[in-house]
Amino acid sequence: MYGPLAFALLLASSAVAQSTTYQAESATLNGVTVGTSVSGFTGTGYVEGFDADADTLTFTVNSTAAQLYDLNIIYNGPNGDKYTYVVLNSAGGSQVSLPATTNWTTVSGGQVLLNAGSNTIQIQSSWGWYLIDAITLAPAAERGAHNITTTPINKNANADAKALLKYLGSIYGKNILSGQQDQDSLDWVTNNVNKTPAVLGVDLMDYTQSRIDRGASSTDVDKAIAFAQKGGIVTFVWHWGAPTGLYDTTDHPWYSGFYSDATDFNIETALADTTNANYTLLMNDIDQIAVQLKKLQTAGVPVIWRPLHEAEGAWFWWGAKGAAPAKKLWGILYDRLTNQHGLNNLIWEWNSVKSDWYPGNDLVDLVSADTYAENDHGPISATYNSLLTLANDTKIIGAAEIGSVMDPAQLQAYQADWVYFVVWSGDYISGGSWNSLDLLKSVYTSDYVLTLDEIQGWKG
Repeated sequence: MYGPLAFALLLASSAVAQSTTYQAESATLNGVTVGTSVSGFTGTGYVEGFDADADTLTFTVNSTAAQLYDLNIIYNGPNGDKYTYVVLNSAGGSQVSLPATTNWTTVSGGQVLLNAGSNTIQIQSSWGWYLIDAITLAPAAERGAHNITTTPINKNANADAKALLKYLGSIYGKNILSGQQDQDSLDWVTNNVNKTPAVLGVDLMDYTQSRIDRGASSTDVDKAIAFAQKGGIVTFVWHWGAPTGLYDTTDHPWYSGFYSDATDFNIETALADTTNANYTLLMNDIDQIAVQLKKLQTAGVPVIWRPLHEAEGAWFWWGAKGAAPAKKLWGILYDRLTNQHGLNNLIWEWNSVKSDWYPGNDLVDLVSADTYAENDHGPISATYNSLLTLANDTKIIGAAEIGSVMDPAQLQAYQADWVYFVVWSGDYISGGSWNSLDLLKSVYTSDYVLTLDEIQGWKG
C-alpha cells in the first residue's frame, strides 16, 4: 500500500479564460523561493525549495461562474520521480505524479471545480524536490460515453468472470461499488455504519511458501468464498514475500519480505533465464497460489485479481528493477495461471499509472491505482484521468486502495467514474482521522454508492 501522499494546489490571481497560464512566481509562496538558474522556464522565473511538508504554492483565481476546469502543471523534476498534492479551496485534493525529467514538462493535474468568484488552489510539497514553473486552466469539455470493453482478455474466461466484468461495465459511470479491505474491517463497517460493503478485499500473502515456512497462515480464501455466497464481489491482492533472500533482521523482519529494502532478491536476474534456482522458486510460488485460486474457481467465485500491485513505486521487489522485469513477470504470471493451471475465473487488474509500465490492453482487464491522502475526500480526479489516458478509455477503472472515502457528489461533478473503491483496513476505516463515522454513514447511504444489499443477483 502506498504511504499517505499529500498534494495541494491554489491558483494565481486573475480571471479564468480559455487556456489561461498562471505563473508560479506570481503566486503566494510559503517556505519556497523563486529561482532562475534552470533555463527554459516561462515568465520571469520558477518556484523551488519544496523540501518540507509545510511548503506550499498558493494561487488565487477568479471565475465568473461555477465550472469544471482542466488543470495542467508545468514542472521540472531533476531529483527523480515525485508526487505533489493539489488542494482546491482548502478542501478536497488530488495526488499528481511528477515523473523524473530534466526538461520543463507539462503534466495533467486533473480537474478543479471552481466556484463563482474567488478560488484558491494550493500545491503542497508532498514528496517535494521539484520545480514549478506555472499552471494552466482551461474549461473542461463534457466527457462523452466511455469506450470500455467488457470482454475478458482470457478467451476461455468462465461464465462467472464474464458476468462480473459485464456487471462492472453496466454500472461504470453510473454508480460506484463500496468496498473494504479485510474481513474484520468489513464487519466493523457493517456493525457501525449499518451497511455492508459490496466488495471485500483480501490477500494471498500468507499462502506464500516463504511465509508458511515461518509460521504464517490465512483463512482469507474461505472468507472470500463465504462473502461471495452472500452475493458479494471479492478482490485479491498478493503481498508476495520474496521466495528467498529475506534479511529477517530487527529493522527488516521476515514478514516485511515483499518490500524491496527487506530482501536482496533480484527480479531481473531471476527472470534472466528459466534454469536458475530463483526462477524455479518464483514458479513454485505461483503454482502454490494457483491452488488457492482454483478453490475459488471451484466454488464459483470470480476474482478481481490484483497481483504485482503498485509496481511503479519500486518499494516492492517486483518493481525494484524497473518496468521491464515487472511487465515480464506479469506476462509469465498470466500465462502460467491461465494456460498451465486453467484459471478462468480471474479478472486481471493492473495497478500502476505510468505508461511505460503498462503491460498492454491484451494482458489487462481493469486498470486501477492506490491513493492515500488523510481526511481528503476529493474525487482523485488527476489519477483517474491518468488511468483513462493509460488505456485510452478502453478499460474500466478501479480505486483499488484508498485511505479516505471519496465524496459521491464530487465524484459525479468531476466525472471521476471509479467503478469501485476499497478502503484499507484498521485505522484507515475505524480510527476516525481518515474517515469520520458521520461521513461514512453519509457515503454509504448515497444513491450513487452501491452496498451489498443493492447488488444482489449481479450475476444475472
